[in-house]
Amino acid sequence: MEKMGQALGCIQVEQSTVAITEAFGKFDDVLQPGCHCLPWCFGKQAAGTLSLRVQQLDVRCETKTKDNVFVNVVASIQYRALAEKAQDAFYKLSNTRAQIQSYVFDVIRASVPKLELDAVFEQKNDIARAVEGELEKAMSHYGYEIVQTLIVDIEPDEHVKRAMNEINAAARMRVAANEKAEAEKILQIKRAEGDAESKYLAGLGVARQRQAIVDGLRDSVLAFSENVPGTSSKDVMDMVLVTQYFDTMKEIGASSKSNSVFIPHGPGAVRDIASQIRDGLLQASQNN
Repeated sequence: MEKMGQALGCIQVEQSTVAITEAFGKFDDVLQPGCHCLPWCFGKQAAGTLSLRVQQLDVRCETKTKDNVFVNVVASIQYRALAEKAQDAFYKLSNTRAQIQSYVFDVIRASVPKLELDAVFEQKNDIARAVEGELEKAMSHYGYEIVQTLIVDIEPDEHVKRAMNEINAAARMRVAANEKAEAEKILQIKRAEGDAESKYLAGLGVARQRQAIVDGLRDSVLAFSENVPGTSSKDVMDMVLVTQYFDTMKEIGASSKSNSVFIPHGPGAVRDIASQIRDGLLQASQNN
């Protein structure tokens, strides 16, 4: 209600406000903003003022969803009195805010129990439109206009919110675990491919090394046989193998930290090794 001054039968009505006057206790007129003469001698008096500004009422309503979760729904109602229906707005309702709150309770408690909790969050605009439609239809008879209705907050029980957060966190952790497993799978595949390629190249290197050794031994045997008359390929091969045998023993003995075991190590074993290598070379030559 706006402040109203009155002196010597004159009253001043503030901007965005109308004054309700009565004559001998009966409604007489609606005075617009400005200065007005109100002769009290004719039984006229100001019954009160009515604000035409937009007002806001926040209503908190507790209700239950379809999946039996209690929630607090906060609705923000913006309303104003209509100047052309100022008489109805002033006389028909004694407590406008309580009336609006009752309609909000009725609509929310009729709409939310039909929805599950997730749907309440998703369809809050539909709930707001339902509240606004019901209020508009009801309050227009009392000289009020519903400017806007908003559902500004939906608060489930604290335990429910904690459970929802845990469900969301678990879902995100599951996605993260899947992504991590997929990344490890890719790393293992790449590691296996690299290992296979490395072993393949190492095998090629060993094969080329052995081929080079065989070619070198063959050239050495041929050259020695040509330069030393009376020697056979067998004699040259035995000498080369004995030389390599002693070179190997020398390298093993030269290392102070060597833990290699060379069995057998007698000269007879060298003859056996030489026979085996020679037979292998001859067999390879026949196959070629």
